[in-house]
Amino acid sequence: MRLVIVTGMSGGGKSAAIKILEDSGYYCVDNLPTPLIEKFIELCIENHEVKKVAIGVDVRPGHPFGDVQKQLEALRQSGYIFDILYMDANDTTLLNRYKESRRIHPITPEGRIEDGIKLEKEMLVEMKAISNYIIDTSNLLVRDLKIKIDEIFGHNEEKSGLIINIVSFGFKNGILIDADLVFDVRFLPNPFYIDKLKLKTGQNKEVRDYVMAQEGAEIFLTKLTDMVNFLVPAFINEGKHQLIIGIGCTGGKHRSVTLANKLYDNLKTNENHLIRISHRDILVKN
Repeated sequence: MRLVIVTGMSGGGKSAAIKILEDSGYYCVDNLPTPLIEKFIELCIENHEVKKVAIGVDVRPGHPFGDVQKQLEALRQSGYIFDILYMDANDTTLLNRYKESRRIHPITPEGRIEDGIKLEKEMLVEMKAISNYIIDTSNLLVRDLKIKIDEIFGHNEEKSGLIINIVSFGFKNGILIDADLVFDVRFLPNPFYIDKLKLKTGQNKEVRDYVMAQEGAEIFLTKLTDMVNFLVPAFINEGKHQLIIGIGCTGGKHRSVTLANKLYDNLKTNENHLIRISHRDILVKN
């Protein structure tokens, strides 16, 4: 039986994730009281027709989150195998979502939303650290979230290797906060300052040719590919299932897009891993 524990920041997309898992054939239950988690799992195992289960876990006043962590550790000690999916978003996004929905924060129902977000983040530090998968929904549409979750828990379960997400971004729009590895390619000349390339992106041949013709570009790509290939087996040995590689330049349109695409081309031939690429800031207006 495939078992997924879904948790994370309130407003981070936990409910949406559970809905997507439910649509993918998971039997889902949300906000199950901590003492009932193990009993519920036992019942699901006894019912041989239930093959995939997702349990949503929230922080609630009066129910210390540490109890959930102790319960999960006890489950592991008892031989249960499960993944923890942590849903997250940056503070600004969380605050805006609460304001748009006019909801109060469950941690500080009579206080400020900002205080609730800060306190909840502190409460979830350890849980986030032990999570198998972390999805930052700050810049994700629902359809993008569905793609990510399907890649991890849906149609690609036969993949035994690592899910590698290569993401280009612009530092001026904020660092890629959910990245495991971040590489800065601002050492290369910026095509933005060349009139005929300024309005193009790394998706265009002229920009790619310009970037890769610069001194150090090919060497960087070779060394980066070698490093990733070296690190992947080590990550797998440590039990990691997903690797997010961020490649950043100033605006996230030229150099980072070019190098991200080149790295993707170098890695995609490995059939043991699922390789995905996205460009976070390619459409952001300067």
